[in-house]
Amino acid sequence: MEISTIKKMIEDGLECTYVQVDGDGSHFFAKVVSQAFDGLSVIKQHKKVYATLGDKVGGEIHAFSVQTYTPDAWEKAKKLLIT
Repeated sequence: MEISTIKKMIEDGLECTYVQVDGDGSHFFAKVVSQAFDGLSVIKQHKKVYATLGDKVGGEIHAFSVQTYTPDAWEKAKKLLIT
């Protein structure tokens, strides 16, 4: 699966202010920033992202790892250079 396809699926399924996807064709890593994550546990944030990919995870997407941030948390992370 193409990185651009995964990025578009996330952007189409979740209102995001930033999405970055990297990978090698079957193993992918994403950073997703969305106000929709505000007040949610990390597990619920990740579930929202996984939901945008549907049954592709475990199929065309062999492995998928995600870091999620609210816009405020993203700004703090960038200042701390941990992004």
